[in-house]
Amino acid sequence: MQTSDLPDLAHTHARPTHWLATAAAMAGVIALAGLVQPDAATATDPATGPAGARAAAAPAPDAATATYPLTCAGVPTAVPRTATGDLDGDGRPETVAAAHCRAGSGTPPHGLYVLTHAKGDTKGARVVATLVAPADALTVGGLAVRDGAVTATLLGYSSSDVPRCCPDKQETVEWRWTGGTFLRTTATDR
Repeated sequence: MQTSDLPDLAHTHARPTHWLATAAAMAGVIALAGLVQPDAATATDPATGPAGARAAAAPAPDAATATYPLTCAGVPTAVPRTATGDLDGDGRPETVAAAHCRAGSGTPPHGLYVLTHAKGDTKGARVVATLVAPADALTVGGLAVRDGAVTATLLGYSSSDVPRCCPDKQETVEWRWTGGTFLRTTATDR
C-alpha cells in the first residue's frame, strides 16, 4: 500500500463523539420521516368517481335475507356456503348461495342460487337464477367466485344403492354469464 505525503486530516480519525453525533442525527431523520407522511393515494375513474365508490354503494346481497325456492315442509332452510363477486360485469356484486332444507340425518340436496338485491332495497336479496336445482340430488362441496365465474364442486351419487350420507361422485364445474344466461362447463385447472 502506498502511503500519502499529505498530513492526516482530523475527520479521518473517528472518535466516539463522532459516532454518537452521527447516530443522533440518523435517529432524528428517522423520527422525522415517521412523522411526515404523504397523503393517501386515490384513483379516479371518470365514469364512476373514486375507486371503490361502486363497491361501497352496493354491498353484496345477504344470503340470509333471501327466500329460496325450496320445499322444506316446515323445517328451516340452511345456507352452508356463499360466495360473492360481480358476475355480469355491471360493477355490482352478486351472491351465490348453496341452500338446503335442514334434515335430521343424511345429506339433503342443495340448490345453488344467484342472488341480487331486491328491487329498491339494498338490504334484501332475491333469487335471479338457479344453477343447481335440489331435484338434481347434488350437494355443493366447494364454492368460489373468481374473475366473473362461479366455480363449484358438486357431490352426487352413482346409484340409489349408495347411502345418502356418502356421495361417491364428484365434479368441478363452472358457470359464466354469457349472452344473458349462465353457461355451465367443466372447470379447468388454473
